[in-house]
Amino acid sequence: MRHQNHRLVSFFAIELLSAGMFVTGCNKSEPNAPTSGGGEKKAKSIYTIGMSQCNLGEPWRVEMNAQIKAAADKHPNLRVIFKDAQNDTLKQRAHVEEFVSAGVDLLIISPKEAQPLTEPVAKVIEAHIPVIVLDRSLLGDKFTCFIGADNKKIGRAAGEWIAKKLGGKGKVVELKGLMTSTPGGDRNRGFRDGIAGTSIEVIFEADMKWLEPDARKEMESALSRFPKIDCVYAHNDPGAHGAYLAAQAAGRQKEMMFVGIDALPHEGVAYVKQGILDATFQYPTGGTEAIDTALKILNGEPVLKEIVLGSRVFDKENVAAGGRELK
Repeated sequence: MRHQNHRLVSFFAIELLSAGMFVTGCNKSEPNAPTSGGGEKKAKSIYTIGMSQCNLGEPWRVEMNAQIKAAADKHPNLRVIFKDAQNDTLKQRAHVEEFVSAGVDLLIISPKEAQPLTEPVAKVIEAHIPVIVLDRSLLGDKFTCFIGADNKKIGRAAGEWIAKKLGGKGKVVELKGLMTSTPGGDRNRGFRDGIAGTSIEVIFEADMKWLEPDARKEMESALSRFPKIDCVYAHNDPGAHGAYLAAQAAGRQKEMMFVGIDALPHEGVAYVKQGILDATFQYPTGGTEAIDTALKILNGEPVLKEIVLGSRVFDKENVAAGGRELK
């Protein structure tokens, strides 16, 4: 037992030094609902949470980590250790296994892809470690709680907004997020539902993997092929911004609308205020909610199996007033 404890302490010491991480703490929250948090828990002076982030190449994910840190910093009996998989599924699987070996009290994961991470997360549950899945869901139900907004609803709202602005007809470029991730598929299907029954035509679609440079490259291809584009729908704001920059370089940015998803105050919302984007749809990071839920679980309180976060649309007409809530 002494050797086990020594290995655990050594692991966390190394992780804290290498990742520059921090110690954080415990929040009183109301009971949430039917799912058991993770069995009976003995009170501990310090709880260690492992946070597996799929990548920090997207500003939205940087903000997610920042919100988790800010929420956890309020509570001195939580220690959060962050790992960045750098958009590498195999690396993220290894990180999950490392957290289990280290004996963390709870895992938060925002998975790069659903299928490859499902089995590793199931093994965490089998090790009696509760798991909060954040933003991107997994296959099956081998987790404690999923927290995220309704991507299909957001995609549908974007499609309906675009259809209304274009009067039900026009040519659209769709720049997709990583299509092996659940948000990419849902934002695509929701969008197609939103424009169903209209005369809107998707003339070009490409997977830009959530990355602005990839979106700009794909948009350059679309611009070279199509003399008329009425709107660009990108699955995130960096994608929409990359498309705008490509169109601007071609002198065509005024010919079309640009619509994205995420709506970070310093990114998508700012782009709308600047006239770069015509609209952005909020996708909350869920960072604060993840810590609130983690605290309930660690305190042995019940939590919902799924927590659905709300969303807002920000466009030229409402951005100054804080956007409009999606119903």
